[in-house]
Amino acid sequence: MRNETIADLLLARLGDHRPGLRSRERTWTWDEVVRESAARAALARKLRIDGPFHIGVLLENVPEYILWLGAAALSGATIVGINSTRRGAYLEQEVRHTDLQLVITDQAGLKLLDGLDIGVPRERFLLIDDPAYAGLVAEHACEPERDPQITPKTQMLLLFTSGTTGKSKAARCSQGRLAELGRNNSAKYDVKRTDVCYCPMPLFHGNAIMALWAPALTAGACVALTPKFSASRFLDDVRFYGATFFTYVGKAIGYILATPEKPDDADNTLTHAFGTEASPEDKAEFLRRFGCRLVEGYGSSEGAGMIAQDPNAPPTAFGRPAHDGVRIVNPETLQTCAPAILDEHGRVTNPEEAIGEIVDVHGADKFEGYYKNPEADAERVRHGWYWTGDLGYIDQDGFIYFAGRSGDWIRVDSENISALHTQLVLRRHPKVIDAVAFGVPDPRSGDQVMAAIEIPEGVTFEELDLPGFLAAQEDLGTKGAPRFVRVSHHLPTTGSGKLAKKQLQVEGWRTGDPVYRWVGRGAPEYHLMTEADKAALREEFAANGRLRFLP
Repeated sequence: MRNETIADLLLARLGDHRPGLRSRERTWTWDEVVRESAARAALARKLRIDGPFHIGVLLENVPEYILWLGAAALSGATIVGINSTRRGAYLEQEVRHTDLQLVITDQAGLKLLDGLDIGVPRERFLLIDDPAYAGLVAEHACEPERDPQITPKTQMLLLFTSGTTGKSKAARCSQGRLAELGRNNSAKYDVKRTDVCYCPMPLFHGNAIMALWAPALTAGACVALTPKFSASRFLDDVRFYGATFFTYVGKAIGYILATPEKPDDADNTLTHAFGTEASPEDKAEFLRRFGCRLVEGYGSSEGAGMIAQDPNAPPTAFGRPAHDGVRIVNPETLQTCAPAILDEHGRVTNPEEAIGEIVDVHGADKFEGYYKNPEADAERVRHGWYWTGDLGYIDQDGFIYFAGRSGDWIRVDSENISALHTQLVLRRHPKVIDAVAFGVPDPRSGDQVMAAIEIPEGVTFEELDLPGFLAAQEDLGTKGAPRFVRVSHHLPTTGSGKLAKKQLQVEGWRTGDPVYRWVGRGAPEYHLMTEADKAALREEFAANGRLRFLP
């Protein structure tokens, strides 16, 4: 670590009159970004009260979000990015857990929080679309400076994740670690001062901050914002801003590729992008269609720097372990797993011996922990090692691959969705005897939510009105509703009488029980899958090179 802070990196941009931040309406130079951040830092200091200096931000990707990141860096505060896809009691639990003393939001965010007890009185909300807000900020204009108490260990972010129990986990990130990520990632992803970094991913997510904002700040590149991801608007934004780099997660690439192809798609300024979970086929197609190279990586809000990129890596590999401490370990024996033997399709032929959890035996000291969650800390650091919670394998040539997740969560659009929470919501239904939720592979990238429900004899799926029921569950969120629902009067159980979750997950939608599927976006709308539907879905996996994910 260079012993730098985000505050140092910001102050180094004073006097830099190149564009630093752009929206559709306005451009700010880096010098203006620092000065606007300083005014908000002064306001934050004035409003500070006893307790953790935690500031919640519930906004779309608007310039005020970036300026409050800068304000936190200069004032020594912590930004808690509030996930706008959460709802109801789940949202209340997450936000209240982080002990906020100030909330930055707008009318839309205020409506989302209405009726929730997040521990912050209404008079401590700052609404950026309030007519008085701009004047309040202007009153605190000042010469930029950093709080003298700030060190590299000063906490800058709390980033929400979801674990196996559904209990909120807020990963800590210090100014020093974020500054180091900015340095490392700007080099790794080739972000230069001349780049325009387009940010379609939400700023409450580690991807946008750690892989785009921090590298852009380090390099002095321009950050270009869009309020939220839109596949149909993507290319228009790229051309408007002259964007050269962007980051992505989950199925964003798939959504973009699903837009109608036009002869001039390659007529754009993009050169490269970084993200996760794009298939080799999608990477090739994106390069062909848009002339943009997609760079895949592995990391998390809690830790990074475990994988070294290798241009010779197979299409489905991440690269190589960055050092000898990155290993694949059997969590029961603590022994390093054997190298994976791959068949001609790239499938592992010795999974029992080769697949284990990805660990960093030297990484415990770098893990900064979770806020007020010692149980989760203990799960991540065991035997003096850092355990990622992810499964992987290393082939005979030393390349490392991702093989799933060891915990009970579901990866949807690169966000962790609690399986437990989804199944608890389903069990609320008065006609559902029992329910279980789990992840099944998405035909293009990541996972989709599937549920298996047991209902009484004589009750049909249609009588449940599941779409209406799910829509009424305020705490379910926009991504927790199952895409597949297996319906049975007698689901398989374990010897102890619990639903046989592992068996159900392996079978997925390939079962003799009726399976209803929701395709598309918007409100859930389920249709019974036919054998032809299942065959077509399997062909979709084949077309995207993902048959290996079907057991």
